[in-house]
Amino acid sequence: MRISEVVAPRRSRLAEVPVPTPGVNEVLVRVRACGVCGSEFPAWADPGEPPLRLGHEVSGEVVAAGDGVRELRVGDPVSGLLRPGFAEYVVGPAEAVVPVPPGMGFEDAALGEPIACAVSGALRTDVGLGKTVAVLGLGFMGLLTLQLLRIRGAFRILAVDTRPETEARARRLGADEFFRPGELPPEFLLTDGSGAGGVDVVAECSGSGSALDLAVRMLKRHSILSVVGYHQGGSRTVDFRMLNWKAADIVNAHEKRADVRARCLRIGLDLAAAGSLELGSLVTHRYTLDEVDRAYEEYETKPTGYVKGVVLP
Repeated sequence: MRISEVVAPRRSRLAEVPVPTPGVNEVLVRVRACGVCGSEFPAWADPGEPPLRLGHEVSGEVVAAGDGVRELRVGDPVSGLLRPGFAEYVVGPAEAVVPVPPGMGFEDAALGEPIACAVSGALRTDVGLGKTVAVLGLGFMGLLTLQLLRIRGAFRILAVDTRPETEARARRLGADEFFRPGELPPEFLLTDGSGAGGVDVVAECSGSGSALDLAVRMLKRHSILSVVGYHQGGSRTVDFRMLNWKAADIVNAHEKRADVRARCLRIGLDLAAAGSLELGSLVTHRYTLDEVDRAYEEYETKPTGYVKGVVLP
């Protein structure tokens, strides 16, 4: 089978390797689509000790099952977290994937793993009735989170992004207002311990230090900060004195529990299958297995209209 592997900084190649064999409680999946995730961008840019094999947002068909697998059968379409996904086949724990709802295409289904993270974060973030929610960063995870917080009952959603082109998509998916970071009205900020202002919930989906800093400044007293963005490339500095006098709660919206991730994955896929969560328009760029380098280059440069890329082996 063919598999993509990083052999030098920002350079991949296709290799021929044997098709893996599933072990106990494992499944072998024919990969139909695999999402391009920003969490692996640093590894592509600097692979350390190559070769390195990437990709984990997988959808495909079960082609073999090891001993102990009871709930999945050969031919089942599945979605989940399997590595390395930039390949024609991948093997992994059966508990890491779930069946895809009838009628859902493989491109949408490949988004299952990040959907599970977004669902977990939304379930743990109390938006409540009548609350104003700000979503910072309108990339793929931000647009997922925006939709999920609207489903959860957010009363008023502010969408914040540096790219003006994201406004139309954010409004169509449920945002009430759109702002660029430097254009926020004073009523949505609280930076003085004796002042007023701010919002009830801030979902930081950018993963940048500047967005995290803005999120803290936007919180009102007794508010919630939900950190959805994947922070990497060094430490972050936040004004904890400000968080203290705001008495804010902080949610780390990342899910590592396999059973909870599977449950959240099912919830997200069911919402998408029912038409409540839009996925199709978020897949904007497609690549073949020998175009992984271009996939990461465009993730980095964000050409006009870019939201999410998928590799189609």
